[in-house]
Amino acid sequence: MKKIDLPLKKEVVERLEPGDKILLSGYVYTARDAAHKRLTKLIKLKEKLPINLKGEVIYYVGPTPSPPGIIIGAAGPTTSVRMDPYMKDLLSLGLKATIGKGDRTKEVKALMKKFKALYFVTIGGAGAYLSAHIDKRELIAYEDLGPEAIYRLYLKEFPVILAQDIDGNSIFGK
Repeated sequence: MKKIDLPLKKEVVERLEPGDKILLSGYVYTARDAAHKRLTKLIKLKEKLPINLKGEVIYYVGPTPSPPGIIIGAAGPTTSVRMDPYMKDLLSLGLKATIGKGDRTKEVKALMKKFKALYFVTIGGAGAYLSAHIDKRELIAYEDLGPEAIYRLYLKEFPVILAQDIDGNSIFGK
């Protein structure tokens, strides 16, 4: 397995190939459907976003409530294609990668190639296991969305597989 520290560095990104097994360490943001909708609304209105997307990674997750004394509850990925309608706006602001599960639409695959962005997948149905690889959690925006709020997480050797590289090659095909 390759160990990669975030933020992603150009020389590292350029060497990655679909199917690479990776352990990610560093900060990512969380966002799901409702947060994406709010972010893209702000973009369309040309208003300031609660996060700077340039060079960042978004993990599609809505963690379960944290048990007492635990940083985060189960934190498994959600289906990525649900965020595809919002990707053009986010990629245009410099989003570098996303983490989720499942294939992406043909249009988003083309956009990710155009913007040289990566797509990682991780293990669906293993939220409790994945939460053990999250060392910090900080609420950033949209607290009213509960688990779908935007959080900043610190991942420690978080297991992912590269599903699509910056050239548009994908484990899912074209």
